[in-house]
Amino acid sequence: MASTGVVGTRPNPIIETKKMSAFRYLFTPPETVSLPVRGEAARYPVRRVFCVGRNYHAHAIEMGNPVNKATMRPFYFIKDASAVVQSGATVPYPAGTGNYQYELELVVAIGAEGFRVPEADAERLIYGYCAGLDMTRRDLQLVARESGRPWDLGKNFENAAVLTEIVPKGELGILGSGAIELQVNGAVRQSADLDKLIWSIPELLADLSRFYHLQPGDLVFTGTPEGVGPVLSGDRITGHIDRVGDIELNIGAAE
Repeated sequence: MASTGVVGTRPNPIIETKKMSAFRYLFTPPETVSLPVRGEAARYPVRRVFCVGRNYHAHAIEMGNPVNKATMRPFYFIKDASAVVQSGATVPYPAGTGNYQYELELVVAIGAEGFRVPEADAERLIYGYCAGLDMTRRDLQLVARESGRPWDLGKNFENAAVLTEIVPKGELGILGSGAIELQVNGAVRQSADLDKLIWSIPELLADLSRFYHLQPGDLVFTGTPEGVGPVLSGDRITGHIDRVGDIELNIGAAE
């Protein structure tokens, strides 16, 4: 591999992409993770996956951590792009858990750069929307939470970010209302409305952009309503978000 000229540092992946022909690799790099876009032949390349924790009051209460918006701010965790799997897939029941749970969420797809973006200007960052399942190894998450440790084992693993095609923003503007519902084997488990979000989409994007330079390809899971629960091998998850679309995931046997 060609030297970067700086000992102990890794090449900047953005620069590396632009100078792809200047590098030789020890093994074949993974393909770019991407999602289909409704009405477009080109796909949306995924850069990062941000997730917002506890953004519906009823869900925060069921998890034992009520939110007071007046005194609290949003908090975030990240899933690797390699955790992305497209809606309709069958995935194995994940290793290391006995409590594998679903969380249906509206996901915002970023289409413009932004850093320290005012709330009033946040809409310009939005390329579109999709439905997402924040699949969770709940037992591992709760152990980490009670120990004050990061949530990675509970949240960031293979096939943990299930996503539909992206719907360009078009005339949708900023989604502030609309039904969000999830079923397991045909039985309704989650049913709420996007107007129950504690922090709105503009509020979230403005806050997140205080800490990160948001870029096209970034995805932002906006939180899940109440009704989260476990699934088992053989279960089928389906969900719907008004004006965004339908999502499906089938749970296979454990590896």
